[in-house]
Amino acid sequence: MKRRYVINFNTKNLPERQTDCLIIGGGVAGLFTAWQVARTGANVTLITKQALTESNSQQAQGGIAAALGADDCPELHFQDTITAGAGLCDEEAVQVLVHEGREQVKLLLQLGAEFDRDENGLSLTREGCHSRRRVLHAQGDATGAEIVRALQQQVRACRNVVILESHYAVDLLVSDQCCHGALVLQQASRQLEVFRSGTVVLATGGAGQLYRHTTNPGVATADGIALAYRAGVEIMDAEFIQFHPTALALANTPSFLISEAVRGEGGILLDPKGQRFMPAYHEMAELAPRDVVARAIHQEMVKGASDQVYLDLSRIGKSKIKKRFPTITATCARYGLDITEQPIPVAPAAHYMMGGVKINLQGQTNIDRLYCCGEASCSGVHGANRLASNSLLEGLVFGARIAREIAKLSPAAAGPVVHWQQEGQPELAPEAGPDLRAGLQQVMSEQVGLVRSAAGLTAAAHFFAERSPIQHYAAVNAGQMEVLNMLEAARIIGMAAAMRTESRGGHFRQDYPEPSANWQKHILQKG
Repeated sequence: MKRRYVINFNTKNLPERQTDCLIIGGGVAGLFTAWQVARTGANVTLITKQALTESNSQQAQGGIAAALGADDCPELHFQDTITAGAGLCDEEAVQVLVHEGREQVKLLLQLGAEFDRDENGLSLTREGCHSRRRVLHAQGDATGAEIVRALQQQVRACRNVVILESHYAVDLLVSDQCCHGALVLQQASRQLEVFRSGTVVLATGGAGQLYRHTTNPGVATADGIALAYRAGVEIMDAEFIQFHPTALALANTPSFLISEAVRGEGGILLDPKGQRFMPAYHEMAELAPRDVVARAIHQEMVKGASDQVYLDLSRIGKSKIKKRFPTITATCARYGLDITEQPIPVAPAAHYMMGGVKINLQGQTNIDRLYCCGEASCSGVHGANRLASNSLLEGLVFGARIAREIAKLSPAAAGPVVHWQQEGQPELAPEAGPDLRAGLQQVMSEQVGLVRSAAGLTAAAHFFAERSPIQHYAAVNAGQMEVLNMLEAARIIGMAAAMRTESRGGHFRQDYPEPSANWQKHILQKG
Protein backbone atom coordinates (compact mmCIF):
# COMPACT_ATOMS: atom_id res chain seq x y z
CA MET A 1 0.00 0.00 0.00
CA LYS A 2 1.31 3.44 -0.90
CA ARG A 3 2.09 5.70 2.02
CA ARG A 4 -0.60 8.29 2.67
CA TYR A 5 0.02 12.01 2.69
CA VAL A 6 -2.34 14.72 3.95
CA ILE A 7 -2.68 16.49 0.61
CA ASN A 8 -2.90 15.79 -3.12
CA PHE A 9 0.34 16.69 -4.91
CA ASN A 10 2.89 15.67 -7.52
CA THR A 11 6.44 16.92 -6.99
CA LYS A 12 7.03 16.92 -10.77
CA ASN A 13 4.65 19.88 -11.00
CA LEU A 14 5.94 21.90 -8.07
CA PRO A 15 8.69 24.52 -7.67
CA GLU A 16 11.77 23.34 -5.80
CA ARG A 17 14.41 24.69 -3.44
CA GLN A 18 17.71 23.06 -2.57
CA THR A 19 19.58 23.27 0.73
CA ASP A 20 22.22 21.30 2.62
CA CYS A 21 20.17 21.16 5.82
CA LEU A 22 16.46 21.82 6.33
CA ILE A 23 15.41 22.59 9.90
CA ILE A 24 11.70 22.54 10.68
CA GLY A 25 10.94 24.65 13.75
CA GLY A 26 12.27 27.87 15.23
CA GLY A 27 12.36 27.36 19.00
CA VAL A 28 15.56 26.99 20.99
CA ALA A 29 16.26 23.51 19.56
CA GLY A 30 15.80 24.62 15.95
CA LEU A 31 17.71 27.88 16.31
CA PHE A 32 20.67 26.36 18.15
CA THR A 33 20.90 23.49 15.65
CA ALA A 34 20.76 25.97 12.76
CA TRP A 35 23.60 28.03 14.25
CA GLN A 36 25.71 24.96 14.98
CA VAL A 37 25.20 23.47 11.49
CA ALA A 38 25.90 26.84 9.85
CA ARG A 39 29.25 27.01 11.65
CA THR A 40 30.35 23.95 9.65
CA GLY A 41 29.87 25.92 6.43
CA ALA A 42 26.71 24.15 5.31
CA ASN A 43 23.79 26.06 3.81
CA VAL A 44 20.84 25.95 6.20
CA THR A 45 17.17 26.68 5.62
CA LEU A 46 15.03 27.10 8.73
CA ILE A 47 11.24 27.16 8.32
CA THR A 48 8.58 28.01 10.88
CA LYS A 49 4.84 27.47 10.75
CA GLN A 50 4.08 30.98 11.94
CA ALA A 51 6.34 33.80 13.15
CA LEU A 52 9.76 32.91 14.51
CA THR A 53 8.66 34.20 17.91
CA GLU A 54 5.81 31.65 18.16
CA SER A 55 7.11 28.66 20.10
CA ASN A 56 7.05 26.97 23.49
CA SER A 57 10.64 28.11 23.94
CA GLN A 58 9.62 31.75 23.65
CA GLN A 59 7.14 31.33 26.50
CA ALA A 60 9.38 29.30 28.83
CA GLN A 61 9.42 31.09 32.18
CA GLY A 62 11.24 29.06 34.80
CA GLY A 63 14.71 28.64 33.38
CA ILE A 64 17.37 26.26 32.20
CA ALA A 65 19.03 23.77 34.54
CA ALA A 66 22.79 23.30 34.73
CA ALA A 67 25.06 22.19 37.57
CA LEU A 68 27.02 25.43 37.88
CA GLY A 69 26.64 26.16 41.60
CA ALA A 70 29.52 25.75 44.06
CA ASP A 71 27.56 23.06 45.94
CA ASP A 72 26.43 21.27 42.79
CA CYS A 73 27.82 18.79 40.26
CA PRO A 74 26.60 16.84 37.21
CA GLU A 75 26.23 13.69 39.31
CA LEU A 76 23.61 15.38 41.54
CA HIS A 77 21.81 16.72 38.46
CA PHE A 78 21.91 13.18 37.06
CA GLN A 79 20.34 11.70 40.20
CA ASP A 80 17.58 14.31 40.30
CA THR A 81 16.74 13.67 36.63
CA ILE A 82 16.64 9.90 37.21
CA THR A 83 14.41 10.33 40.27
CA ALA A 84 11.92 12.47 38.38
CA GLY A 85 11.93 10.09 35.40
CA ALA A 86 10.26 7.31 37.40
CA GLY A 87 12.41 4.42 36.21
CA LEU A 88 12.33 5.05 32.46
CA CYS A 89 15.23 7.44 31.84
CA ASP A 90 18.01 6.33 29.51
CA GLU A 91 20.94 6.74 31.90
CA GLU A 92 23.51 7.23 29.14
CA ALA A 93 21.39 9.99 27.62
CA VAL A 94 21.03 11.66 31.03
CA GLN A 95 24.81 11.57 31.53
CA VAL A 96 25.20 13.29 28.17
CA LEU A 97 22.64 15.91 29.19
CA VAL A 98 24.08 16.85 32.57
CA HIS A 99 27.73 16.91 31.49
CA GLU A 100 27.46 18.49 28.03
CA GLY A 101 24.64 20.74 29.20
CA ARG A 102 26.97 22.76 31.42
CA GLU A 103 29.20 23.55 28.46
CA GLN A 104 26.30 24.52 26.22
CA VAL A 105 24.94 26.91 28.86
CA LYS A 106 28.39 28.50 29.14
CA LEU A 107 28.34 28.85 25.34
CA LEU A 108 24.95 30.58 25.59
CA LEU A 109 26.55 33.14 27.88
CA GLN A 110 29.30 33.72 25.31
CA LEU A 111 26.63 34.18 22.63
CA GLY A 112 25.07 37.02 24.57
CA ALA A 113 22.28 35.42 26.60
CA GLU A 114 21.85 37.66 29.65
CA PHE A 115 20.87 35.58 32.66
CA ASP A 116 20.00 37.20 35.97
CA ARG A 117 22.84 37.74 38.43
CA ASP A 118 23.24 38.52 42.11
CA GLU A 119 26.15 39.33 44.41
CA ASN A 120 27.47 35.76 43.98
CA GLY A 121 27.38 35.76 40.19
CA LEU A 122 24.72 33.88 38.24
CA SER A 123 21.44 33.83 40.14
CA LEU A 124 20.31 30.23 40.61
CA THR A 125 16.90 29.09 41.79
CA ARG A 126 15.41 25.73 42.74
CA GLU A 127 12.42 23.99 41.19
CA GLY A 128 10.50 20.78 41.83
CA CYS A 129 12.58 17.62 42.43
CA HIS A 130 15.90 19.51 42.20
CA SER A 131 18.15 18.93 45.21
CA ARG A 132 20.16 22.11 44.55
CA ARG A 133 19.59 25.62 43.28
CA ARG A 134 20.72 25.11 39.68
CA VAL A 135 18.11 26.81 37.48
CA LEU A 136 19.32 29.89 35.63
CA HIS A 137 16.71 32.48 34.71
CA ALA A 138 16.50 35.73 32.78
CA GLN A 139 14.50 38.90 33.39
CA GLY A 140 12.94 37.12 36.34
CA ASP A 141 10.56 34.84 34.48
CA ALA A 142 11.31 35.39 30.78
CA THR A 143 14.15 32.90 30.32
CA GLY A 144 12.93 31.35 27.10
CA ALA A 145 12.40 34.71 25.44
CA GLU A 146 15.93 35.81 26.34
CA ILE A 147 17.56 32.63 25.03
CA VAL A 148 15.50 32.85 21.82
CA ARG A 149 16.53 36.50 21.43
CA ALA A 150 20.22 35.69 21.74
CA LEU A 151 20.01 32.74 19.36
CA GLN A 152 17.95 34.61 16.80
CA GLN A 153 20.57 37.34 16.77
CA GLN A 154 23.30 34.78 16.10
CA VAL A 155 21.35 32.90 13.43
CA ARG A 156 20.29 36.02 11.57
CA ALA A 157 23.96 37.05 11.41
CA CYS A 158 24.84 33.83 9.54
CA ARG A 159 24.97 34.46 5.80
CA ASN A 160 24.46 30.79 5.06
CA VAL A 161 21.15 30.56 6.96
CA VAL A 162 17.82 31.36 5.28
CA ILE A 163 14.85 31.85 7.63
CA LEU A 164 11.38 31.39 6.12
CA GLU A 165 8.45 32.20 8.37
CA SER A 166 4.85 31.09 7.72
CA HIS A 167 6.07 27.99 5.89
CA TYR A 168 4.20 24.87 7.00
CA ALA A 169 5.87 21.45 6.72
CA VAL A 170 3.20 19.26 5.16
CA ASP A 171 5.00 15.91 4.87
CA LEU A 172 8.46 14.40 4.80
CA LEU A 173 9.74 13.12 1.47
CA VAL A 174 11.24 9.68 2.09
CA SER A 175 12.49 7.07 -0.33
CA ASP A 176 14.31 3.80 0.45
CA GLN A 177 14.50 4.65 4.16
CA CYS A 178 16.24 7.95 3.43
CA CYS A 179 14.79 11.43 3.93
CA HIS A 180 15.36 13.71 0.95
CA GLY A 181 13.48 16.78 2.18
CA ALA A 182 9.94 17.95 2.79
CA LEU A 183 6.80 19.13 1.08
CA VAL A 184 6.16 22.66 2.34
CA LEU A 185 3.19 25.02 2.09
CA GLN A 186 3.97 28.72 1.76
CA GLN A 187 0.98 30.00 3.69
CA ALA A 188 0.78 33.52 2.28
CA SER A 189 0.57 32.38 -1.34
CA ARG A 190 -0.83 28.90 -0.59
CA GLN A 191 1.87 27.57 -2.91
CA LEU A 192 3.24 24.07 -2.34
CA GLU A 193 7.00 23.74 -2.70
CA VAL A 194 9.49 20.90 -2.63
CA PHE A 195 12.43 21.49 -0.30
CA ARG A 196 15.17 19.03 -1.26
CA SER A 197 17.82 18.73 1.41
CA GLY A 198 20.88 16.67 2.26
CA THR A 199 19.62 16.38 5.85
CA VAL A 200 16.40 17.25 7.68
CA VAL A 201 16.01 18.17 11.36
CA LEU A 202 12.61 18.07 13.05
CA ALA A 203 12.38 20.65 15.85
CA THR A 204 8.62 21.16 15.69
CA GLY A 205 7.88 21.39 19.40
CA GLY A 206 5.09 20.00 21.53
CA ALA A 207 1.51 18.76 21.54
CA GLY A 208 -0.31 20.86 24.16
CA GLN A 209 -3.05 21.95 21.76
CA LEU A 210 -4.41 18.40 21.82
CA TYR A 211 -6.00 19.45 25.11
CA ARG A 212 -8.55 22.13 26.01
CA HIS A 213 -6.38 23.63 28.75
CA THR A 214 -2.69 24.01 27.97
CA THR A 215 0.22 26.30 28.68
CA ASN A 216 1.38 25.88 25.07
CA PRO A 217 0.90 28.42 22.27
CA GLY A 218 -1.41 27.72 19.33
CA VAL A 219 1.40 26.32 17.17
CA ALA A 220 1.97 23.29 19.46
CA THR A 221 -0.17 20.82 17.52
CA ALA A 222 2.14 17.76 17.37
CA ASP A 223 2.84 18.26 13.66
CA GLY A 224 6.31 16.74 13.82
CA ILE A 225 5.13 13.56 15.51
CA ALA A 226 2.33 13.05 12.99
CA LEU A 227 4.37 13.65 9.84
CA ALA A 228 7.22 11.53 11.22
CA TYR A 229 4.80 8.68 11.96
CA ARG A 230 3.39 8.85 8.43
CA ALA A 231 6.95 8.61 7.11
CA GLY A 232 7.66 5.39 9.03
CA VAL A 233 9.60 6.97 11.91
CA GLU A 234 9.47 5.32 15.32
CA ILE A 235 7.55 7.09 18.09
CA MET A 236 8.41 6.25 21.73
CA ASP A 237 6.76 6.90 25.12
CA ALA A 238 3.80 8.77 23.61
CA GLU A 239 1.61 8.08 26.65
CA PHE A 240 3.67 10.29 28.95
CA ILE A 241 2.14 13.78 28.97
CA GLN A 242 3.23 16.19 31.66
CA PHE A 243 0.52 18.42 33.09
CA HIS A 244 1.97 21.51 34.70
CA PRO A 245 0.45 21.72 38.18
CA THR A 246 -0.07 25.47 38.20
CA ALA A 247 -1.70 27.25 35.29
CA LEU A 248 -3.81 30.35 35.86
CA ALA A 249 -7.43 29.26 36.38
CA LEU A 250 -9.57 32.37 36.00
CA ALA A 251 -12.87 32.28 34.13
CA ASN A 252 -12.63 33.41 30.51
CA THR A 253 -8.83 33.66 30.54
CA PRO A 254 -6.21 31.47 28.83
CA SER A 255 -4.29 28.84 30.82
CA PHE A 256 -1.27 31.02 31.43
CA LEU A 257 1.69 29.24 33.01
CA ILE A 258 2.55 30.08 36.62
CA SER A 259 6.18 28.99 36.77
CA GLU A 260 7.34 26.24 39.10
CA ALA A 261 9.97 28.71 40.22
CA VAL A 262 7.20 30.47 42.18
CA ARG A 263 7.02 27.40 44.41
CA GLY A 264 10.80 27.16 44.36
CA GLU A 265 10.98 30.63 45.90
CA GLY A 266 8.46 29.80 48.64
CA GLY A 267 4.96 29.78 47.17
CA ILE A 268 2.59 27.25 48.80
CA LEU A 269 -0.56 25.56 47.56
CA LEU A 270 -3.87 25.94 49.40
CA ASP A 271 -7.05 23.91 48.93
CA PRO A 272 -10.39 25.61 48.15
CA LYS A 273 -10.86 26.17 51.89
CA GLY A 274 -7.48 27.90 52.25
CA GLN A 275 -5.60 25.01 53.88
CA ARG A 276 -2.14 23.86 52.80
CA PHE A 277 -2.22 20.27 51.52
CA MET A 278 1.00 19.25 49.74
CA PRO A 279 2.91 18.03 52.86
CA ALA A 280 0.29 15.27 53.14
CA TYR A 281 1.10 14.00 49.65
CA HIS A 282 4.90 14.06 49.47
CA GLU A 283 7.91 14.73 51.70
CA MET A 284 9.07 17.46 49.27
CA ALA A 285 5.65 19.13 49.51
CA GLU A 286 5.30 21.83 46.81
CA LEU A 287 8.67 20.81 45.34
CA ALA A 288 7.65 17.22 44.67
CA PRO A 289 7.84 15.92 41.08
CA ARG A 290 5.36 17.59 38.75
CA ASP A 291 3.18 14.51 38.27
CA VAL A 292 2.76 14.17 42.05
CA VAL A 293 1.82 17.84 42.51
CA ALA A 294 -0.57 17.85 39.54
CA ARG A 295 -2.45 14.77 40.76
CA ALA A 296 -2.57 16.13 44.32
CA ILE A 297 -4.15 19.33 43.02
CA HIS A 298 -6.61 17.28 40.97
CA GLN A 299 -7.62 15.29 44.07
CA GLU A 300 -8.10 18.45 46.11
CA MET A 301 -10.23 19.95 43.34
CA VAL A 302 -12.41 16.83 43.27
CA LYS A 303 -12.72 16.78 47.09
CA GLY A 304 -13.60 20.44 47.19
CA ALA A 305 -15.89 20.30 44.14
CA SER A 306 -13.88 23.19 42.72
CA ASP A 307 -12.23 24.08 39.42
CA GLN A 308 -9.07 25.37 41.10
CA VAL A 309 -6.85 25.52 44.15
CA TYR A 310 -4.74 28.51 45.17
CA LEU A 311 -1.07 29.40 45.06
CA ASP A 312 -0.14 31.71 47.94
CA LEU A 313 2.95 33.89 47.38
CA SER A 314 2.84 35.79 50.67
CA ARG A 315 5.96 34.03 52.03
CA ILE A 316 8.02 35.40 49.12
CA GLY A 317 7.44 39.07 49.89
CA LYS A 318 5.96 41.81 47.72
CA SER A 319 9.17 43.36 46.45
CA LYS A 320 10.71 40.03 45.53
CA ILE A 321 7.54 38.89 43.76
CA LYS A 322 7.62 41.92 41.46
CA LYS A 323 11.35 41.66 40.79
CA ARG A 324 11.55 37.89 40.38
CA PHE A 325 8.28 37.35 38.49
CA PRO A 326 7.53 40.49 36.44
CA THR A 327 5.82 38.64 33.57
CA ILE A 328 3.52 36.68 35.87
CA THR A 329 2.78 39.81 37.93
CA ALA A 330 1.90 41.88 34.85
CA THR A 331 -0.16 39.15 33.20
CA CYS A 332 -2.24 38.48 36.30
CA ALA A 333 -2.71 42.24 36.78
CA ARG A 334 -4.24 42.43 33.28
CA TYR A 335 -6.92 40.06 34.53
CA GLY A 336 -7.52 42.06 37.70
CA LEU A 337 -5.41 39.94 40.04
CA ASP A 338 -2.78 41.50 42.31
CA ILE A 339 -0.55 38.54 43.20
CA THR A 340 1.29 40.52 45.88
CA GLU A 341 -2.00 40.68 47.80
CA GLN A 342 -4.11 37.77 46.50
CA PRO A 343 -3.44 34.06 46.04
CA ILE A 344 -3.45 32.89 42.43
CA PRO A 345 -6.22 30.47 41.39
CA VAL A 346 -4.48 27.60 39.59
CA ALA A 347 -5.24 24.21 38.03
CA PRO A 348 -3.21 21.65 36.05
CA ALA A 349 -2.89 22.13 32.28
CA ALA A 350 -1.22 20.13 29.51
CA HIS A 351 2.37 21.29 29.35
CA TYR A 352 5.00 18.94 27.92
CA MET A 353 5.25 15.65 26.01
CA MET A 354 7.99 13.37 27.33
CA GLY A 355 7.63 10.99 24.38
CA GLY A 356 8.03 11.73 20.71
CA VAL A 357 10.22 10.85 17.75
CA LYS A 358 12.69 8.21 18.93
CA ILE A 359 16.31 9.31 18.53
CA ASN A 360 19.70 7.93 19.49
CA LEU A 361 22.46 9.83 21.27
CA GLN A 362 23.35 11.63 18.03
CA GLY A 363 19.78 12.79 17.43
CA GLN A 364 19.25 10.31 14.58
CA THR A 365 15.91 8.67 13.82
CA ASN A 366 15.47 5.26 12.19
CA ILE A 367 15.30 7.05 8.79
CA ASP A 368 18.63 7.98 7.22
CA ARG A 369 19.49 11.70 7.17
CA LEU A 370 16.49 12.55 9.37
CA TYR A 371 17.20 13.97 12.82
CA CYS A 372 15.05 15.33 15.62
CA CYS A 373 15.61 17.42 18.77
CA GLY A 374 13.67 19.42 21.32
CA GLU A 375 10.21 18.50 22.59
CA ALA A 376 9.27 16.65 19.39
CA SER A 377 12.01 14.12 20.13
CA CYS A 378 12.34 11.28 22.63
CA SER A 379 15.96 10.79 23.62
CA GLY A 380 15.15 8.94 26.85
CA VAL A 381 16.38 11.87 28.94
CA HIS A 382 13.01 12.61 30.55
CA GLY A 383 11.77 9.08 31.15
CA ALA A 384 8.18 9.10 32.35
CA ASN A 385 8.31 12.58 33.87
CA ARG A 386 10.53 15.51 32.90
CA LEU A 387 12.61 17.22 35.58
CA ALA A 388 11.80 20.93 35.62
CA SER A 389 13.97 23.12 33.35
CA ASN A 390 15.66 20.21 31.59
CA SER A 391 13.80 20.82 28.33
CA LEU A 392 15.68 23.88 27.03
CA LEU A 393 18.90 22.14 28.04
CA GLU A 394 17.99 19.05 26.03
CA GLY A 395 17.38 21.17 22.92
CA LEU A 396 20.86 22.67 23.18
CA VAL A 397 22.70 19.43 23.90
CA PHE A 398 21.12 17.36 21.14
CA GLY A 399 21.10 20.24 18.68
CA ALA A 400 24.88 20.46 19.05
CA ARG A 401 25.22 16.68 18.73
CA ILE A 402 23.15 16.67 15.54
CA ALA A 403 25.35 19.37 14.03
CA ARG A 404 28.47 17.35 14.81
CA GLU A 405 26.92 14.27 13.25
CA ILE A 406 25.81 16.11 10.11
CA ALA A 407 29.34 17.47 9.69
CA LYS A 408 30.64 13.88 9.46
CA LEU A 409 28.30 12.93 6.61
CA SER A 410 29.53 12.65 3.08
CA PRO A 411 27.37 14.42 0.48
CA ALA A 412 24.29 12.46 -0.56
CA ALA A 413 25.11 10.20 -3.49
CA ALA A 414 24.00 11.59 -6.84
CA GLY A 415 21.43 9.52 -8.69
CA PRO A 416 18.10 9.72 -10.49
CA VAL A 417 15.85 12.49 -9.21
CA VAL A 418 13.22 10.94 -6.96
CA HIS A 419 9.62 12.18 -7.19
CA TRP A 420 6.62 11.68 -4.93
CA GLN A 421 2.92 12.04 -5.53
CA GLN A 422 -0.55 11.41 -4.18
CA GLU A 423 -3.39 12.26 -6.49
CA GLY A 424 -7.10 11.62 -6.69
CA GLN A 425 -7.89 11.59 -2.98
CA PRO A 426 -11.30 13.24 -2.25
CA GLU A 427 -11.02 16.61 -0.55
CA LEU A 428 -12.06 17.13 3.04
CA ALA A 429 -15.32 18.94 3.70
CA PRO A 430 -15.02 22.40 5.26
CA GLU A 431 -16.37 21.21 8.62
CA ALA A 432 -13.26 19.03 9.10
CA GLY A 433 -11.62 21.92 10.90
CA PRO A 434 -12.58 23.84 14.04
CA ASP A 435 -15.45 21.53 15.10
CA LEU A 436 -13.34 18.40 14.80
CA ARG A 437 -10.48 20.13 16.62
CA ALA A 438 -12.74 21.10 19.54
CA GLY A 439 -14.20 17.58 19.76
CA LEU A 440 -10.74 16.06 19.78
CA GLN A 441 -9.57 18.40 22.54
CA GLN A 442 -12.60 17.48 24.64
CA VAL A 443 -12.01 13.74 24.26
CA MET A 444 -8.31 14.06 25.03
CA SER A 445 -8.97 16.22 28.11
CA GLU A 446 -11.67 13.97 29.53
CA GLN A 447 -10.38 10.52 28.58
CA VAL A 448 -6.61 10.76 27.89
CA GLY A 449 -5.74 13.52 30.33
CA LEU A 450 -4.27 13.76 33.81
CA VAL A 451 -6.30 10.77 35.11
CA ARG A 452 -7.10 7.83 32.81
CA SER A 453 -9.04 4.54 32.90
CA ALA A 454 -9.82 1.63 30.61
CA ALA A 455 -13.35 2.90 30.05
CA GLY A 456 -12.17 6.38 29.11
CA LEU A 457 -9.40 5.13 26.84
CA THR A 458 -11.86 2.79 25.12
CA ALA A 459 -14.21 5.73 24.54
CA ALA A 460 -11.30 7.71 23.06
CA ALA A 461 -10.40 4.79 20.79
CA HIS A 462 -13.99 4.70 19.51
CA PHE A 463 -13.80 8.44 18.79
CA PHE A 464 -10.67 7.97 16.71
CA ALA A 465 -12.00 4.86 14.96
CA GLU A 466 -15.18 6.64 13.90
CA ARG A 467 -13.09 9.38 12.35
CA SER A 468 -10.41 7.20 10.79
CA PRO A 469 -11.92 7.50 7.27
CA ILE A 470 -11.05 11.21 7.40
CA GLN A 471 -7.39 10.23 7.22
CA HIS A 472 -7.95 9.05 3.65
CA TYR A 473 -9.09 12.47 2.47
CA ALA A 474 -6.88 15.30 1.24
CA ALA A 475 -6.68 18.53 3.21
CA VAL A 476 -7.29 21.74 1.31
CA ASN A 477 -5.70 24.25 3.71
CA ALA A 478 -3.23 24.50 6.58
CA GLY A 479 -5.97 24.43 9.20
CA GLN A 480 -7.17 21.04 7.99
CA MET A 481 -3.61 19.71 7.79
CA GLU A 482 -3.12 20.74 11.40
CA VAL A 483 -6.31 18.96 12.50
CA LEU A 484 -5.31 15.79 10.64
CA ASN A 485 -1.94 15.89 12.42
CA MET A 486 -3.64 16.41 15.77
CA LEU A 487 -5.94 13.47 15.10
CA GLU A 488 -2.99 11.23 14.21
CA ALA A 489 -0.93 12.25 17.24
CA ALA A 490 -3.89 11.98 19.64
CA ARG A 491 -4.63 8.46 18.38
CA ILE A 492 -0.98 7.46 18.93
CA ILE A 493 -1.06 8.82 22.50
CA GLY A 494 -4.37 7.09 23.24
CA MET A 495 -3.13 3.74 21.93
CA ALA A 496 0.01 3.87 24.08
CA ALA A 497 -1.97 4.93 27.16
CA ALA A 498 -4.35 1.97 26.70
CA MET A 499 -1.42 -0.46 26.39
CA ARG A 500 0.38 0.67 29.55
CA THR A 501 -1.59 -1.00 32.35
CA GLU A 502 0.15 0.72 35.26
CA SER A 503 0.70 4.23 36.61
CA ARG A 504 4.11 5.83 36.15
CA GLY A 505 5.19 9.48 35.90
CA GLY A 506 2.96 11.44 33.57
CA HIS A 507 0.71 8.43 32.91
CA PHE A 508 -1.85 7.71 35.66
CA ARG A 509 -4.49 4.97 35.45
CA GLN A 510 -7.27 4.87 38.05
CA ASP A 511 -7.69 1.15 37.34
CA TYR A 512 -3.93 0.48 37.68
CA PRO A 513 -2.85 3.09 40.25
CA GLU A 514 0.60 1.65 41.04
CA PRO A 515 3.76 1.21 38.96
CA SER A 516 4.52 -2.32 37.81
CA ALA A 517 7.99 -3.85 37.42
CA ASN A 518 6.69 -5.60 34.30
CA TRP A 519 6.14 -2.18 32.71
CA GLN A 520 9.59 -0.75 33.29
CA LYS A 521 9.97 -0.65 29.53
CA HIS A 522 9.10 1.53 26.56
CA ILE A 523 6.29 1.44 24.02
CA LEU A 524 7.44 1.90 20.43
CA GLN A 525 4.99 2.74 17.63
CA LYS A 526 5.72 2.88 13.94
CA GLY A 527 3.49 3.85 11.04
